[in-house]
Amino acid sequence: MSEKKTKKTTEEVVENTEIQEENTPGAEDSKDETNRSEGASQEEKVEVVTEVTDEQLAVEEVVQEEKVEAVTEVKKKEKATKKKKVANEEAFDWDKLDSTDYSQKERDALEQEYLPTLSAVEDKKVLDGTVVRVTDREVIVDINFKSDGVIGRNEFRYNPDLKAGDTVEVLVEKQEDKNGQLILSHRRARVLRAWEKVNIAQDTGEIVEGTIKSRTKGGMIVEVFGIEAFLPGSQIDVKPIRDYDEYVGKKMEFKVLKVNEVFRNVVVSHKALIEADIEEQKKEIMSKLEKGQVLEGVVKNTTSYGVFIDLGGVDGLIHITDLSWGRISHPEEVVTLDEKINVVILDFDEDKKRIQLGLKQLSKHPWDSLDEKLKVGDKVNGKVVVVADYGVFVEIQPGIEALLHVSEMSWSTHLRSANDFFKVGDDVDAQILTLDKEERKMSLGIKQMQEDPWSVITKKFPVDSKHKVKVINFTNFGIFVELDEGIDGLVHISDLSWTKKIKHPAEFTSVGEMLEVVVLEIDIENRRISLGHKQLEDNPWDTYETIFIEGNVYKGKVTEMFEKGALVVLDHDVEAFAPKRHLEKDNGSNAGVGEELDFKVLEFSKENKKILLSHTLTFKEEEKKAKNKAAKSTKKQVERIQESQQKSTLGDLDVLSELKDDITTKEKEKKNDE
Repeated sequence: MSEKKTKKTTEEVVENTEIQEENTPGAEDSKDETNRSEGASQEEKVEVVTEVTDEQLAVEEVVQEEKVEAVTEVKKKEKATKKKKVANEEAFDWDKLDSTDYSQKERDALEQEYLPTLSAVEDKKVLDGTVVRVTDREVIVDINFKSDGVIGRNEFRYNPDLKAGDTVEVLVEKQEDKNGQLILSHRRARVLRAWEKVNIAQDTGEIVEGTIKSRTKGGMIVEVFGIEAFLPGSQIDVKPIRDYDEYVGKKMEFKVLKVNEVFRNVVVSHKALIEADIEEQKKEIMSKLEKGQVLEGVVKNTTSYGVFIDLGGVDGLIHITDLSWGRISHPEEVVTLDEKINVVILDFDEDKKRIQLGLKQLSKHPWDSLDEKLKVGDKVNGKVVVVADYGVFVEIQPGIEALLHVSEMSWSTHLRSANDFFKVGDDVDAQILTLDKEERKMSLGIKQMQEDPWSVITKKFPVDSKHKVKVINFTNFGIFVELDEGIDGLVHISDLSWTKKIKHPAEFTSVGEMLEVVVLEIDIENRRISLGHKQLEDNPWDTYETIFIEGNVYKGKVTEMFEKGALVVLDHDVEAFAPKRHLEKDNGSNAGVGEELDFKVLEFSKENKKILLSHTLTFKEEEKKAKNKAAKSTKKQVERIQESQQKSTLGDLDVLSELKDDITTKEKEKKNDE
């Protein structure tokens, strides 16, 4: 009870103080003094009341400790009394209350006069209000309502110069709180108004002003109407931005490109405003352009393929090949950013607004200044600027290049890649082979500055001379070897071995190995030289001719099978061939790999280095001889019987019949054996 009394007394004191402050007439100075004196007296009153209530609280606490049950009963009665009081207040008819001040007519008249002066206020609505008073903690704002609203001073922290009389935007949070106070919010009003303005700016294309607050990934953060918006790096300016930090803190104009209230995103652009102005300038500039016209421009940007030049509102491109008559690897070798240069218009497309510019065309072509005395056969010095498989380009002087083909780098007919001879940047001494000043073409050679090794080939490598050479390449038909620098020779696959049949040179040797050869033939006109390896030894076929005689039988081993026959190795590792039909054995099966059998020489060819064999004939010929011998024996016996036929008796006939049956039986047995 004492706590409630204390609070009520304090509220009354404060309320009375505020009423006195508002109703006290007089000058501001006297009003301030009165307020201070009244405030002091009120403070004394509050202190007295507080002291009394503290004593009462102490007494009540003791009573409550001693009589808990009695207090509980009192509280129940108080609740019942309070409910009854509320019910009575709700049932009370205020209209029946007698008023001694105004009659009903006068009251209605005053209401009709007073009500129109009050504005209709709705909750959650943004209004403009006037600042009435500013204190350290609060700002009092008049919105033309029956009471003024109070807003925390911290909501105006962004505006330290706020003063009475300023117009501010506020949001009606609540028309009356429990104390009957109008609750307003300036912060929320600013946000809502800002989104309204941003949406309107997007719809109408209105230009808005904002301040760039800071950098962020991909662009900048801009404050527009108190809202943070995103400014992409590509939308800051039409020119490439090299230093983003120099824009921080700047106030600039923007165009709203995109608004997403759901995700609270706003995207703005400053470039869009510039482009609108530039578009008109472009049309004017493009209408005045002519091919061959020389203009001044500023280097705006450099890329690997060229340079963009700002011609005062419209951009043109100088391709890297039009920057210099000589070869360059990057435009920065010729120009620098923000440099002012003169350029010539090579071509332009008014519809696509593309302009092709040139820089080298403003200077004289280097071929025009080429020494007139220069001729074919002269020696020149240059630097390799391009390397390709087929050759290199040599820069004789800036803007003048000549081709040095790979075939002119070495006397060797076995061509290699130019990368094996030169790399970019190498100095080259060469001889001019062709020169066409009108077509601006020149070809060079370096092998011509050396002695042609083929001019002394017969002296250095005579026929039948033996040499040890390096294997440099393989083909299906032979091996290329290097006899000397610029001189390659061929060892045909048939000249590798007298006895072995080689299918590919890789079976015999490998690239990089040394090989002994003998010179077989030289063709100076076609620059060819034939070599042999097997010719280092005597031809063994001269000996084989006396060993392997046609008709004789020799032991051999089957080493490999083919579709048409088999490869058979005889003594002395001589390879021979046996046709398939000559591989049949006496049991009817065919010979297989790894079997050692008797073979008969059917054919021997020294010229073709060929021996033809047969295993089948080794046993079939003996059978044939035995058969012929038996036939001759039978014939003689028959002849003897026929001579003695006239003298024969019955017993003789029986003997003859038995002899005939015996011959027939023997013939059947022979057929079965075959």
